[in-house]
Amino acid sequence: MSNIFDLFKKIEKPAAGPISFLVVGLGNPGAEYEHTRHNVGFAAIDDLAEALGTRIDRARFHALTAEVTLGEERGLLMKPTTFMNLSGEAVGEAMRFYKLTPDRLILLCDDISFDPGVLRIRRRGSHGGHNGLRNIIQHLGSEEFCRLKIGVGKKPSPEYDLVDWVLGKLPLEDRKAIAARFPDIREAIKLVLAGGIDTAMNRFSK
Repeated sequence: MSNIFDLFKKIEKPAAGPISFLVVGLGNPGAEYEHTRHNVGFAAIDDLAEALGTRIDRARFHALTAEVTLGEERGLLMKPTTFMNLSGEAVGEAMRFYKLTPDRLILLCDDISFDPGVLRIRRRGSHGGHNGLRNIIQHLGSEEFCRLKIGVGKKPSPEYDLVDWVLGKLPLEDRKAIAARFPDIREAIKLVLAGGIDTAMNRFSK
């Protein structure tokens, strides 16, 4: 039996009207950063694009982008081509261009507070030490945007260098645990865009 996301994709028609939401996956550009902990946002949004039958490959707003339709809305998927700590340049430029408010933004990013594959959805909040979130908050002047955090595992010891940890490659077992949650991430994004963020939080933040 097809899941609801596949059925939805088959029956939807291209939506008319302006871009009304952004879904942004965070990461660092370049093949050397593939499969690192900091790049799980890229991996998750690539999965979403594949499920929607598209590729994120159009260069705009200091990012690679793809226009998509979810429900009756048009939106933009984005992977900033700046490095992580400058992600706000891309997000801020796109938000201003489309005149979007922060509540129309969903960010997909890594979180070292949770085990690999654990999801946490928040409607707002501080950057929590995440440099990508920090820069986006600075550019938007707001913390009032949804973020879907993907656990990548805690540092093995407090003394372990944080940069080395987030730029380290995920073991295959951890990559599989994260990839197993990609269907949940897709469903959560649909729910959030439909106004069901509380439902998404209750269903998938575990």
